[in-house]
Amino acid sequence: MIGRENARRLFSKGIHILSAGSSDFLQNYYINPLLNILNTPDQFSDILMRSYSEFIQNLYELGARRIGVISLPPMGCLPAAITLFGAGNKSCVERLNNDAVMFNTKLETTTQLLMNRHSGLKLVAFDVYQPFLDIITNPIDNGFFETKRACCGTGTIETSFLCNSLSPGTCVNATGYVFWDGFHPTEAVNELLAGQLLGQGISLIS
Repeated sequence: MIGRENARRLFSKGIHILSAGSSDFLQNYYINPLLNILNTPDQFSDILMRSYSEFIQNLYELGARRIGVISLPPMGCLPAAITLFGAGNKSCVERLNNDAVMFNTKLETTTQLLMNRHSGLKLVAFDVYQPFLDIITNPIDNGFFETKRACCGTGTIETSFLCNSLSPGTCVNATGYVFWDGFHPTEAVNELLAGQLLGQGISLIS
């Protein structure tokens, strides 16, 4: 509509925010036996890094110069992950958290390589893992009282259209919960995380 050059200028002025890996692991790798057989978590992370690199390259060619990518959260602490992979325990699934740490380390390294490769690119890998884990492990200090059960429905696995204010069992005080549904934090948690991530992304607005 505005032409290629105008589009490039528009893209170059924007800040582009991506998230990487959560659905790939939780809704694909961990529940797909074929992927489990063919790839270790380390190998699967390498596949995702190649996809990430190609996506950043495509955005760069379209004119994007300021990009932030949000790392994996502590996946093993999500209510759905505890329900599906916790073997009946109510604590965080350590192997999933270890996979997230490994992925995030690769994300940081790949991000630095991409910046070195592309002139003028400002690319930030936002660390959401540690701030989120701090909220989960110290809920009272952050104003929350429930970290294991989500607000919506049974608080174990519901998400998307299964999860709304009319779902049986949904809490009436979501601000006290760390998780809204089986996969996603509440608005109150997102507000805390956003404040912390803003400090990490100063280079994108300077």
